[in-house]
Amino acid sequence: MKCSIRGARPSMRALAIACLLAGSTACVGPSSRFDAFASGLGFRTEIVPGAGFEHAVYALVRPPGPRLHVYLDGDGTPWLRGTVPASDPTPDNYLVLRLMAQDFGPSLYLGRPCYHGLVEPAQCSNYYYTHGRYSTEVVDSLAAALRRIGAERGATELVFIGHSGGGVLAMLLAARFPETLGVVTIAANLDVDQWVTYHGYDPLTGSLNPALEPPLPASVVQLHLAGGRDRVVPPALARPVAERSPAAVFRVVPEFDHACCWRDTWPDVLRELELRVADRPSS
Repeated sequence: MKCSIRGARPSMRALAIACLLAGSTACVGPSSRFDAFASGLGFRTEIVPGAGFEHAVYALVRPPGPRLHVYLDGDGTPWLRGTVPASDPTPDNYLVLRLMAQDFGPSLYLGRPCYHGLVEPAQCSNYYYTHGRYSTEVVDSLAAALRRIGAERGATELVFIGHSGGGVLAMLLAARFPETLGVVTIAANLDVDQWVTYHGYDPLTGSLNPALEPPLPASVVQLHLAGGRDRVVPPALARPVAERSPAAVFRVVPEFDHACCWRDTWPDVLRELELRVADRPSS
């Protein structure tokens, strides 16, 4: 039994149940575990078309408003043993879901192409979550899905929030939306080339790099957070990109690492974000 949800609108939780009833183990993997965790937090799931890809979108049922917080997750597990492309790159770390659960305004988790079980379409070669994980095609499709969602919800103001590789995508997407008010990145590899060199990875050929893109307008609030104990993205790798914009804030939290302990400080971060957005200069 192939566990694809291509073209499906119901919750992926129903898919997992169907797979279990059919006696299949093919769906007992990162996507199903992620969906089960999201369901446990009360998130609803829908599949939204982008540009050539489909995207899993998770959100709590809350009153809509003009401002929308868009959460973007890290790279998950693109590779197995460092050399074999994974069949399901969906994150096994649920930090971003946990952060969004603390956000009481309109918000959503925008899934990346080929993640969350959406690997069946012919377009989903592993290139789009390995070397091309930040490619123009990936960013274009995320943007198209978000424009569709924004139109349906009446969102006229956007704030992008990204952890790790999701911070890269947050910066790239923010530049494409004139309605962007702010960007928050957490432990983000903002200079993709330097990050790859630091770890000795293969170059991410075809991926965009925020360090090589024009800086965001001064009217966009930027809050970049790094963990002093982060060995995945050491703060020194992100600082030069974050500080290109005089109005941007780059903050190192000495006792935090790549995943711990951002949940503890997240309500304070959201309050700071609101204050900075309220005080931002006009464009």
